[in-house]
Order: sequence, then structure tokens, then C-alpha cells
Amino acid sequence: MIIKRDFQSVLELRLAEQLNFIQVVLGPRQVGKTTGVRQVFDAFGGPKHFATADSPVPLSADWLKAQWDRARSLGDGALLVVDEVQKVSGWAEVCKLLFDQQRSRRALKVVLLGSASLSLQEGMSAALTGRFEVIPVYHWTPAEMQRAFGWDLDRYISFGGYPAAAELIGDFGRWCSFMRDSIIEPVLGRDVSGLVRISKPALFRQTFRAAMGYPAQVISYQKLLGSLQEGGNAATVKHYLELFQAAYLIQLVEKFAGSRLRASTSSPKILPLAPALCNAMLDRENLLDDAAWRGRVFEAVVGAHLARLPGRMFYWSEGNYEVDFIREVDGQVIAYEVKSGLKQKSKSLLEFRKRYPEAIVDVIDGATVEGWLNRQS
Repeated sequence: MIIKRDFQSVLELRLAEQLNFIQVVLGPRQVGKTTGVRQVFDAFGGPKHFATADSPVPLSADWLKAQWDRARSLGDGALLVVDEVQKVSGWAEVCKLLFDQQRSRRALKVVLLGSASLSLQEGMSAALTGRFEVIPVYHWTPAEMQRAFGWDLDRYISFGGYPAAAELIGDFGRWCSFMRDSIIEPVLGRDVSGLVRISKPALFRQTFRAAMGYPAQVISYQKLLGSLQEGGNAATVKHYLELFQAAYLIQLVEKFAGSRLRASTSSPKILPLAPALCNAMLDRENLLDDAAWRGRVFEAVVGAHLARLPGRMFYWSEGNYEVDFIREVDGQVIAYEVKSGLKQKSKSLLEFRKRYPEAIVDVIDGATVEGWLNRQS
């Protein structure tokens, strides 16, 4: 069954426009970026060329220039797609030079994508400023996994986010090994470590494993450090968490305090962006038997969905009161309380409304979550 994802529709619309920007398809590994772009490419009605830099040895700038020239020879308005572009030496500088040469004529529509999101982000910020738009690709949602594999919400809470691993869930150990070896380790060992010098690789991996143990929980960097075997300091742990966030593995949610300074210095709430990440790292088989753990992962699923929406995202905590998620979008504040069971009255939401009377409040519970997720998609 072919699942059309939201980013494909966005890409199709942009390729139909007269505006001329490089389209960069950016997101985590193994969520269908190449498959989706290939479907858009196949449906494109004009001249087109698809090239992949997936080679055992780095390709040179001459290779990229040759692909560019081949697409340009097809005529104005041709489409060029380059996959795994980060494997080309000096790719960003080459793209800048070639794109600037033809931009005024709008001769070529260019789409770039690759599996190493950090490499792409660095290249874009260093050389392609003002020349690109990002099309984000997220982990698969409960609705997408349901359409593709017939999963219910509990199955998603156990294994969701990565369609490539879906066929292995009947053998939990095999599924865990695939997730760790084929999805998580390439991000930690190649995408991140290949771009940023990791002075303590053991601490780096321990930090990720420890972070997966606190889904949708607020934890200080010092406390997280205290749970690790390898020596380090809180600043190093904070840096590692920020790298995981840049690699689309987690979201660090700051505290809402009406002040960006206070928010940025607070302990973060750690949000795994797919439940499969925390369950695979911790070997959490039969996790649905643990109500507390299921509740935390349930909250993380809701939080990951909110992280895709426009605006800034926070949590709120004052004394004995805590609101799970706050969104600030276009001057409007929306507060969300997440209950994995049935809806209950929330004293924290009432207190938040007292302090911020213009805020909108919403309670998401086990009975309403699937409809809520579908409405927000």
C-alpha cells in the first residue's frame, strides 16, 4: 500500500510555483524521505533527472556539476533531485555557485535530500543562506501506521515511528537490534560523530540511552549526569542532548515562564520524537503492563505531534502545579493537559488560566487522543 505523506504535497506545490529556491527535504533517517521524493519525481510532468551520491567513496564536486549540467541540458524548468547530497565533497559551495549562475533564468528546479541531517544543516547555514527552503519530514504518525499496517494506538506506543522496522515486531529482540543497529547507531556513530568531535564517545551513547529513560519528563542536566557511569559534566550532557535534538531524535522542551531568559536556563522536558526510540534502547518488552511507563510514552506521543505544529513549545510548572505542554503561536497561548486514561478535572489548568486568562486550554485523554491527532494532522 502506497502512503502519501504530507511533505510530498508540499513539495509538489513548490515545484509547481514560479519561485525559485532550492528545496531541502530534511528529517530523521528511515522515515521515507527518499521514497516520498521519488514518488513526486516520478509524477513530475516535465523534464527531470534523479541522481544519488550514495557511493562507498566520497564523490567530487565534478560529479555534482555533471549531474547539474545534465539536468540543465534538458531545458528550462527541468527538475534535478540529488539524494545523499552530503556525501559530495564541498556540496554546499558547489550548489551555491551553480544555483547562482542560473537563478535569474529559473532554469532548474532543485531538490536536495540526505540521511545526515546535521551535515545538511551545516552546509545550508554556511553556504546556501537565502537560497533554500526546508521541507521537514517527521516520524510516522499513529494515523499513518494505522493506514499502512493496521496498528492501533497501543501498538504505536510500543513500536511506532519507523515503518522500516514494522515487519519485525513479532520478534521483539530482533526488532530492538534492527532499531539500534540500523537506525539509531548510524545517527550517533556517523551523522553526529562524523560532523562534531565527540570527546567522550561512551558518555555520548550513555547520555542518549539515559535520556530515553525519561520520556516527557523534566530532568536537570546534573541529575541526568548522575545516572551515567562515564565521568563528565552537566555542560557536556547538555551539549549532547542538543546534538540529539539537531539529529531529529528528541525535542528539548523549555519551561514557560513569561521570560525567555528564565525558560532557557530551566531544566528541560525530554521528548523522544518516536516511541520506538525509547522502547528499543531500553528493551521495554510488554511495556503496556507498566501503566506509569505507558502514560509517559503516551504523553511523549502527544508532545511529538505538538512539536510539528507552528509556534514555540514549552511546559509550565509552578509549585505543585504543572501543565504538560504550552504552545505560543501568533500571540496566542494554548495549554494542553495530557491524560493517558479518561479525562479528569485539572487543577493545574485552572491555575494556569488564572495566571494567563487569555490562554486556551485543552485536555487530551485516552478516549479523545486519536481524534485529536487526526484533527491536528
